Amino acid sequence: MNNQINFPFLLQAFFTDRLMQQRQVSEHTIASYRDTFCLLFQFVKNRLNKEPSNLTIEDLGAPFIGAFLNHLEKNRGNSARTRNVRLAAIHSFFKYIALHDPTHSALIQGVLAIPTKRYSRKPIDFLTRDEVNALLKAPDKNTWTGSRDRVMILLAVQTGLRVSELIGLTCQDIVLGSGPHVRCKGKGRKERCTPLRKEVIAALNSWLVERKGKASDPLFPNARGGHLSRRGVEYLLNKHVSVASKRCTSLKNKNISPHVLRHTTAMGLLQNGVDRSVIALWLGHENPETTQMYLQANLKIKEQALEKTRPFNVKPGRYRPDDQILAFLKDL
Repeated sequence: MNNQINFPFLLQAFFTDRLMQQRQVSEHTIASYRDTFCLLFQFVKNRLNKEPSNLTIEDLGAPFIGAFLNHLEKNRGNSARTRNVRLAAIHSFFKYIALHDPTHSALIQGVLAIPTKRYSRKPIDFLTRDEVNALLKAPDKNTWTGSRDRVMILLAVQTGLRVSELIGLTCQDIVLGSGPHVRCKGKGRKERCTPLRKEVIAALNSWLVERKGKASDPLFPNARGGHLSRRGVEYLLNKHVSVASKRCTSLKNKNISPHVLRHTTAMGLLQNGVDRSVIALWLGHENPETTQMYLQANLKIKEQALEKTRPFNVKPGRYRPDDQILAFLKDL
């Protein structure tokens, strides 16, 4: 097999045939895999001085892929978690190669044997009620962009939508009649509906009137009328956090991203006694065990558990009720 010709063919077939047609992965997965190989080819260019179209499978053995992963962490400053995402894309491609080019099975097995890297998990960040209120007051409601940003943040905090779900909303995804809710398409192309509170309904009603968009138009458009990008939402959020931190100083100590708003929704539900399985359903989690991280981060639940324990200086013993006469006298 002539790899000078077939490697580019295999890569293109991997995206068009395997990912798009057979697996029908989301556009976000396609973008993630695309970025992985773009970074890999930049590394190849610097190390081997080869263009992607001239690569062979032999160029991408386990030592070279390992060097690329180390480059991501040391030179680009990527976290171990990001490294694992890039490795997953490479693993997926090499599994596809194994089906079409078994002559390189030893090299392929070497790449597939590269393990994911373990990393420490930090407690998740989430906002308190005061911090949320300060953030909602930051946008200028007298401007079009300020109104958009405030409603977008309010909707994100109440529904817990992922940023990809939030920026993908159209005007027709908001249902404000009987049983008001928002429809979205989450991971795995799974659609779900999330009910809305009265304050969010009122805000969305006003925004839709001001928005004056068609049913298929983006709910939260950018300056050109298209969908906001992920980076656009991050920029807007950081701008409003900077303003809100002057009113609420605790915001200065938190690294707030759009996903922190999702964590805030989950923590609010958990603190109000909502079952974890319902929270998983609300957030669109595949596995209810994913919500375990919110339980670990909830200090109030830990404090309640501590209150139920016996202090160290109390002698163990069995409870014995008072004599009936003594109990009668104490109750007088």
